[in-house]
Amino acid sequence: MKLNYLAVAASLGLTAVAQPTGTCATPSKPDTFGLVAIRSGDAVQYAGFNAALRSIFAGLPSQNATCDGTDDGYATFYLKDGALFLYGPNEQQLYVDRSGMGQGKIGYTVSGETGPRNGERTGWAINEDNHLQFDGSDLIACPNSIDGAYSIWASAGIDNPAGNSNCVGIAARVEKEAEPTSCSYSTSQ
Repeated sequence: MKLNYLAVAASLGLTAVAQPTGTCATPSKPDTFGLVAIRSGDAVQYAGFNAALRSIFAGLPSQNATCDGTDDGYATFYLKDGALFLYGPNEQQLYVDRSGMGQGKIGYTVSGETGPRNGERTGWAINEDNHLQFDGSDLIACPNSIDGAYSIWASAGIDNPAGNSNCVGIAARVEKEAEPTSCSYSTSQ
């Protein structure tokens, strides 16, 4: 037993010696994208997604983001291991709360904050039709009182979540962004 431990330790030592020194892997920039609502015959059709007030919207006139460049008014996202993030200088991660209280609420936290108790961090994917989905389902857009925008929700089996009305199912089409602008999205009004 002791001999096997020594053999493993010696082989690990040889492996470490064989590794090149003085080189570091440069972290790669994530594949970033914007999102556009697709719902034929509805006012939300072709509305770009925005991030503001710890929520996701479509068609919001101003997201009040602080950017390293010009804020084009649309949120930039990226996926990592099934988790969805907003592209920016600090970690802004999305969550979904499909509990009875959350009813499909999509929100985001900043720099390691914990989300709601029932918040799910993973389950995001881009399907073969180039649509972002959560847990294999398309998203929901609800007319909102903020400047004619739509609030965006995940499917939780409720047609009109959180007392909203006239909500519609949408496809969230992914639009790749080769030169994204890094932004910190608003967390309060």
